[in-house]
Parts: sequence; C-alpha cells; structure tokens
Amino acid sequence: MQIYNTLTRKKEELVPMTAGHMGIYACGPTVYNYIHIGNARPICAFDVLRRYLKYRGYTVTYVQNFTDVDDKIIKKANEEGTTAAEIAKRYIAEYKTDAHGLNVMDADVHPTVTSCMDLIIDIVKKLVDSGHAYAAANGDVYFRTSSFPEYGKLSGQPIEELQAGARIDINDGKEEPLDFAVWKAAKPGEPYWESPWGKGRPGWHIECSAMSCHYLGETFDLHCGGQDLIFPHHENEIAQSEAANGCTFARYWLHNGFITVDNEKMSKSLGNFFTVRDIAKHFPYEVIRFFILNGHYRSPINFSDELMKACQNGLERIKNARKELNFYIKNVADTKMTAEEAAKEAELNGYKEQFEAAMDDDFNTADAVSAIYELVRFSNTEIKAGASKEFAEKIQDMLDHLCGVLGIAEVAEEEVSDEDVAKIEALISERTEAKKAKDFAKADAIRDELAAMGITIKDTRQGVQWFRG
Repeated sequence: MQIYNTLTRKKEELVPMTAGHMGIYACGPTVYNYIHIGNARPICAFDVLRRYLKYRGYTVTYVQNFTDVDDKIIKKANEEGTTAAEIAKRYIAEYKTDAHGLNVMDADVHPTVTSCMDLIIDIVKKLVDSGHAYAAANGDVYFRTSSFPEYGKLSGQPIEELQAGARIDINDGKEEPLDFAVWKAAKPGEPYWESPWGKGRPGWHIECSAMSCHYLGETFDLHCGGQDLIFPHHENEIAQSEAANGCTFARYWLHNGFITVDNEKMSKSLGNFFTVRDIAKHFPYEVIRFFILNGHYRSPINFSDELMKACQNGLERIKNARKELNFYIKNVADTKMTAEEAAKEAELNGYKEQFEAAMDDDFNTADAVSAIYELVRFSNTEIKAGASKEFAEKIQDMLDHLCGVLGIAEVAEEEVSDEDVAKIEALISERTEAKKAKDFAKADAIRDELAAMGITIKDTRQGVQWFRG
C-alpha cells in the first residue's frame, strides 16, 4: 500500500509502527459555525482512509479533535451575548449532524481542547523547562523556533526564507518573528485557565500536539488534514512535539487538496461560500460525499451544480443496481452457479482487484469508483441474462463490500406502512390481471395511480419490483 507522504514529498510504502494496527490523528473543526464544503473534504476523504485500512485487516485508532476555545468562538459568543462554551456545544452537535449525514463514522476519540487543558499545560511546561519555549513579559508563552533546526521540513521551506517573510509586532514580546504562541495570556472578558504563567488559554498549534500524543503516543502512524494546514499549523505541531519529546512526531503526513466553486476560490466576499447544510437543501448528503470521492484526495476539485447533478446520476446508477440485485435474489429460484458463470468468476474478481489496486495507490477513490461502475455494468448484464441465485449473491456480496469501503450507495429498506404495502401490492396484482386480460388502459391507469403515491414499478422476469421515488 503506497501513500504520498507530504513530509518526504514522495509516495512510500505504508508500514505501521505496530503490526496490524494504525494510529491516525485528523485535525477537526474549530466549532463556531456550520462546516462548509471545503471542511467536508478531509472529513470524508480520511473517513474512507480509515474504512479501507479496516477492510485491509488493520485495527485502527482514529482520533479527531474539536477546537472548542478560540478567537472565532469567543467573537461569536460576544455577538450573540452567550458563552464560548455554549457556542462550542451547539456547533459540535451541528457538526455531528452533518458528519452523520455524510455517512462519516464517529472517531474512536473526539477530544476537546477544554477537556485536555492539563495535558496542554504539561507540554508547554516541558518546552519552557527545556529552553524550547519562553515566557514573555505580557504573559504569553512562545515557542523558540531557532531551538529546532529542522523547522520548515514539512513545508519544504528553509528557516531563512520563512524568517525573511515573517513580521514582528514590537508589542508581542517575541524574540524572533517566527516564534509562535503556545500559551496566550487572557484578555478581559475571555475564558481562561490557571497556569504557571498566569491566567490564559492555549495557542492553536499546541492543542493538537497534546491531544494526539496523549491518545496515540509520542510517535504515531498517520497525521491528516487539509493542504492549508501544512504551514504554519502542522509545521508548528512537528516542531513543538519533537522538541518536547525528543522523537519523531507523526511518520506519515496526508493532506487533501482544495475545493473551488465554479472554478473560483471559495470566498464569502465572492458569494460562493457554501455550508454543507446549505448544499444538503438541494442535494442529499450522500451525493455530497460521492462528489468528494469522485476526485483523488490530493487533487483540486471543482464544485458546481452540473458536477453535483452528474454525481447524483452516477450514484443513482449504483443504487439502482443494488436494488435490482436485492430484488432479483429475493425472487429468483434457489439455483447453483452454472459452468459458464464459474468461468466468469475470474472477471468478477477482477473488479475487486481493480478496486484494491486503485486504493492501494495512494487511496485513489476516483479510480475505485470507476471499478464500481464497471462492476455495476457487469451486474446489470448478468441479471438481465438470468443469473443463478448463487452467482447473483456473489455479485451482491462484492458490490456491497466495495460500496461499504467508500461508504456510498447505501440502500435503505423502503419506509412504507403495512397498510400502504397492502394497498400497493393489491394495486400491482390488479394491474397484473388487467395486463393478462389485455386491458392496457386499466393497467396504465393503475401505474399512474401508483406514481401519484410516489411509487415506481418495474416489470421483471421475477415479478413486479416497486420502490419509492
């Protein structure tokens, strides 16, 4: 299994620290608003990473944090006349609503900054005691960037170039422009915690170092996040973590590419800034997830109505194939595979191999979706040809497994009351009798009556298939 490691800027064999286990830390949201389509990309992409590793037989410990104290949260609380804690609580719940809609599994651990304050203060103290950080006169504590010679190794920028582009405010108490806050002195009206340096709260970067090391160990397998986090967030995480612990922080770094909207950078000022909740009013959550997975996670993708509609059609094609299989298997005679079908098993297994080859090549979900499309075509052809029940079940099992890895095209049982089921089946039976009697006008009228009830019917050799929509 090959992945592109941002740290080395090349594809590498993914080798776990502990055989059969992967520890993954994914940077979560700062909870002051609904997540937007750009936020949804890493959430969905790294959910698939986790699913695929589990499919490949690994146990996975997946940690995703919530930043629940931050300048933006405090600003929102002040605007609404409430507390930062209340804002964070509200938008953690809203995040979970959107994440579950996108079929994203809950993390094994969802730590919050406020619940890990002792861990954060401990690592800051460690940095100060070792000389990697210093307290400024104003009560802030800064990481001494010059104490970490490898600073810049993730972003690939020499420290001299970074220093040349940095600025320093004479009032912030820094020794050097690149030094960054690991603890911030409290301002009037802000939430704060007691610390050896006075009342304050953590800097942004130190939070993830404390939480990831606590739940996964001082060195762990995979750290994930958006491309925009490479510098300064992840660069600073590496510096402070490795300075504090004296060992490699994360062994592999995965970063997803950006989403543009109608080929322009997403921006509130351009009016093309869309939350997932807004988009879900026009396209189901499952279509949003499918859209994201139709591009390789490292490549930029463009969001537009046309592309979303195309993804919706593609997803329906897969879902319809699964419905057809389910109906066929329930209604076909219990028959064993024929010799001809046995010969086709290699072709069937080839789609699985194609899917796995795509996913083993840096989790290429775009090519994995193509393999599923080809499997759907194969399935439709075999069902129309009158496949045996045993062969149809083999196709169904494979399609279910591969769709499950991507978390797409789930087919729920129709939510219809027993009374409605009885009425629908009675009408279908009446239509069948009308067709036998060659009363096609009546048969068409019954089809129209079912359509008015929101029921679509399809005539097959196994009987009449019906479903909502």
